[in-house]
Amino acid sequence: MAIIQNKPMSNLQAELLKLYANDLDENELKEIKAILGKHFAEKATDAMDKIWEEKSLSKQDMVNWTNEHNRYKGRN
Repeated sequence: MAIIQNKPMSNLQAELLKLYANDLDENELKEIKAILGKHFAEKATDAMDKIWEEKSLSKQDMVNWTNEHNRYKGRN
């Protein structure tokens, strides 16, 4: 069964559709994936840096977190 979406496309979806008209070779496709990955990684890093500064976290906080054992305990 197909899902009907009433929401209009985002600006990103519209731009990506324009790219579909181009027949890219495998290397170009890999380059675009890398560019998109780098872009979103930078956005995530910027957001984390902002939180880091707002909370006045230190390098030691990070070390402490890496040594914690926070495993999900599912229902038994």
